[in-house]
Amino acid sequence: MADKTKRMKTAIHKELLAVQKQEQKLAQAAQKKETPHWREELEKKIPPKTLQTLEQVFCKAFSIIFEKGTGVIEKSYNKEAIGEDYEIQDYAAKVKGNRKELRRIKGTVQKSGMRDMALTTAEGIGLGLFGIGLPDIVVFVGMLLRGIYETALHYGIDYNTPEERYFILKMMETALAKGDAWQQCNQEVDALLMGSSKQQIKEQINQTASAFAVDMLLLKFVQGIPVVGIVGGAGNPVYYHKILKYVKLKYQKRYLITLQREYTAKDLYTDKC
Repeated sequence: MADKTKRMKTAIHKELLAVQKQEQKLAQAAQKKETPHWREELEKKIPPKTLQTLEQVFCKAFSIIFEKGTGVIEKSYNKEAIGEDYEIQDYAAKVKGNRKELRRIKGTVQKSGMRDMALTTAEGIGLGLFGIGLPDIVVFVGMLLRGIYETALHYGIDYNTPEERYFILKMMETALAKGDAWQQCNQEVDALLMGSSKQQIKEQINQTASAFAVDMLLLKFVQGIPVVGIVGGAGNPVYYHKILKYVKLKYQKRYLITLQREYTAKDLYTDKC
């Protein structure tokens, strides 16, 4: 039993080191990001009220989906089956105590994300072709939350709580942050991941909506122009991939830290005995 516990703790440690390396790459990418000159020039030509309108639409989209849309989203996947898969994979990881089993959950999450990416691409380009920009936001946010909800389930987490919604919103904001803002937001996400709780949902909805509006301003403005809007709609899968990449990494880290605490507690119990 002691050998298996030690083997499991080693596997968890190595997986956390791998997560840390991926976090470092994301941090470096966030630091390097600069707004291209051509984009700055185009954004100057967008009416000032457009940004405010976009922020309001994103706020409304988050609020509507959290309040009324979760049940609709849940109809698009088998929540119970995903939960059962998690329990089986989590049990296998604890029984065998190796990295292969720990990685199996990550692999399952990646496979489910590929299907959602295809749907997001079709939705964005399809609406962009007809010059539908702002209405697309509700659909896009719904697809995004669908992917996040599924990821949470694959790691055995209930997403339908105020605390988890706050955590989700903070991760979404961080995924779009740049430079020092990314570092600050990421630290706040890690604090939540470790158990520090904040539940200012409305305030966080505003912050996340603002981050989305600022970053997606040009794409959503262009998407409102028929035919040319294909360019804007094609941006949806890019943002989907970027946000889900960060979210999946953090949920994986959270799962590993939870396991690490569990096995550390087992060691302490064994020592006392």
